[in-house]
Amino acid sequence: MIKITVDTHTHTNVSDHAFSTLEENLRQAEKTGLEGIAMTNHGPMLGDGAVWFHFQSARHLPKYVNGVRLLPGAEVDIMDTEGRLDIEDGLLKNLELVIASFHTPCFPPNAPKEEVTKAWLNVMENENVDVLGHMGDGRYMCDYEAVVKKAKEKGKIIEINNHSFKVRAGSGENCREIALLCKKYSVPVVLSTDAHFSLEVGAVPNSIALMEEIDFPEELILNTSLKKLCDYLNVEV
Repeated sequence: MIKITVDTHTHTNVSDHAFSTLEENLRQAEKTGLEGIAMTNHGPMLGDGAVWFHFQSARHLPKYVNGVRLLPGAEVDIMDTEGRLDIEDGLLKNLELVIASFHTPCFPPNAPKEEVTKAWLNVMENENVDVLGHMGDGRYMCDYEAVVKKAKEKGKIIEINNHSFKVRAGSGENCREIALLCKKYSVPVVLSTDAHFSLEVGAVPNSIALMEEIDFPEELILNTSLKKLCDYLNVEV
């Protein structure tokens, strides 16, 4: 059975729409036996996201807290079809895990498929972006095959977001299609919670069920091992 050991997408109450502190998330990670978590708060353009110096200061946090590896990161918003992000590259380059994703305050929902595809393709030109976040969101349909093939070319990671199965319409079917393409093209993935409350940290049952249903190769699931993930991201364990 697939088991993740690093939660690569968690939020703290630095954003008003999340409900737990970083310490509470770390405590839950320790309790559930995780090797690590990434702190990936939203950027400033979401409305209640973190200000720029949150991301500047994050790199000074301890590397380990009670045996849990803390990866300072961000969930940046894609602002336009050119792939512009809401946090500047000078800040992103000092973080250890950067997720790029779409949210309705920053990019219009139900935009034409061609525009969403173009935005993803341009985002992947940014060397500071590691992960494409919750691609299965039905409000941002794109040419999945083109995006997955570009992810393979650029060494990007695709996220299978457990939270999406509950809150983003169409994500179940879409994530299945995306995962099958990742399997076809040998593109690495992470299974993440997108936790906005500490008790969610580390729990990805929907993502695991999908991976097992399609017999997805475990070697392509990077967050089943802290070392495997850190090696891929080229950061210290």
